[in-house]
Amino acid sequence: MCLFGEHQDYFGLAIIAAAVNLRIAFSGSRRTDRTFVIDLPDMGEKEEFSFASEIPYVQKRDYLKSAVNIHRRAGLPMTGWDVEVRGTIPINAGTSSSSAMVVAWNKFLLEAAGDPRAKDPYALAELGFETEVAEFKEPGGRMDHYASALGGVVWIRFDEPMKLDRLDNQLGTFVLADSHQKKDTTGTLGFIKSRVFDGAAMTAKAVPTFTLKSPLTPAVLAEIDKLPPDNRRLLKGTLMTRDLTADGAVLFRTKPFDHEKFGRMLTAQHAVLRDLLQISTEKIEGMIAAALDAGAFGAKINGSGGGGCMFAYAPRDPEKVAAAVAKAGGQPFIVHVDEGAQREI
Repeated sequence: MCLFGEHQDYFGLAIIAAAVNLRIAFSGSRRTDRTFVIDLPDMGEKEEFSFASEIPYVQKRDYLKSAVNIHRRAGLPMTGWDVEVRGTIPINAGTSSSSAMVVAWNKFLLEAAGDPRAKDPYALAELGFETEVAEFKEPGGRMDHYASALGGVVWIRFDEPMKLDRLDNQLGTFVLADSHQKKDTTGTLGFIKSRVFDGAAMTAKAVPTFTLKSPLTPAVLAEIDKLPPDNRRLLKGTLMTRDLTADGAVLFRTKPFDHEKFGRMLTAQHAVLRDLLQISTEKIEGMIAAALDAGAFGAKINGSGGGGCMFAYAPRDPEKVAAAVAKAGGQPFIVHVDEGAQREI
């Protein structure tokens, strides 16, 4: 779950994310040939391919094959496997199911080859990014891969070089809920990314020192307010989210942890995503309102938006919040912060 910082990582800005206890698992038995036979019973699908040579992609996001191609090019010793993939993560719902999958799949391949990188969460995160984003030249960032690989609560500043801190997990229970509204992740990312960069470039013509890391001063705001509507709202929303994320990092490092303030900040983050990035939906608004009315400390949409999931912070009486969200049409999961990718025997 992205606590603070949606649509920030691919701008080189900071995010705060948390891994939760919905998981995807790869298990299998070794074959004697150079073929992967992969059963995906949750999706009613099955894949079979040989890796004797470069594997052609036959669909837009052929992540199981792209990971194998990447390792094959790098010379990783591989044999064939019969593999079963099962998971509890909502699919195409803004909860990083594809990123969790590619991180777990890369870990499986490295474990199978006895490669020490299997125990390095940073290496797993980078391989996940390469598998899902770089290989297909998609517009996403690294947030989902690092959260899935490292687990816990992570504060990542996507500078050069990247800086990452694991924040103390002082969080209670959440209610995550799937709206079952399908979303267009890459289309949303591409639309926001291009207009924010264009808006920043136009602002920099009037304020030459301006970058996406500049303070949101009255002078900068005055120039942003002159931009075309989409550039204006998306750039302003990006900068407001940037500042909310910085405030969130301060909150996590303040003792004692203020759970009610955390909830209010989640709701404030949602307001930016709803009003400026415009990535919420009427149904998700109803689910959020129901969660807050049932006693949640705060709530927001999760992920790229336009559908998918929301979550509510409900350290008290999460069952009541889950029931309210279900009545509003969502499929709720009561979750808590959890570890990242791991091998289980």
